[in-house]
Amino acid sequence: MILKNNHDRTICHASIGTNDLGRAKAFYQPLLATLDVELVSEYGHALAFGKGYPEFWVQIPFDKKPMSVGNGTHFGFVAKTKQQVETFYQTAIALGARCNGKPGPRPDYGDPYFGCFVLDLDGNKIEASFWDFQWKG
Repeated sequence: MILKNNHDRTICHASIGTNDLGRAKAFYQPLLATLDVELVSEYGHALAFGKGYPEFWVQIPFDKKPMSVGNGTHFGFVAKTKQQVETFYQTAIALGARCNGKPGPRPDYGDPYFGCFVLDLDGNKIEASFWDFQWKG
């Protein structure tokens, strides 16, 4: 299937909370740039990142209460190469993220997978992965 427009997406967008939007911007803007993802919208309470379309949001919780991390929740970003995964990881660590899985293959995920996991500055689990195969469908 070829994505013809945004209506062909499975997921419109995802968002995570932060307690410090300025700190989150200083982290996510250079980090996501390693995957060719840009800041596409910015508001007083939220940042939206994507490739021309706001797909990943970082925001102050709507109820204005402190954000908390979802147990079992993580967000995975698409890398075009293994090198992008490595760069994503190194950039994240340099920006203050904590390692939650160094770059490399994960045999349990299948032979085509190469990725990494980090915890952002608020403790959210994020991933960058490269899948070395062509979609068939």
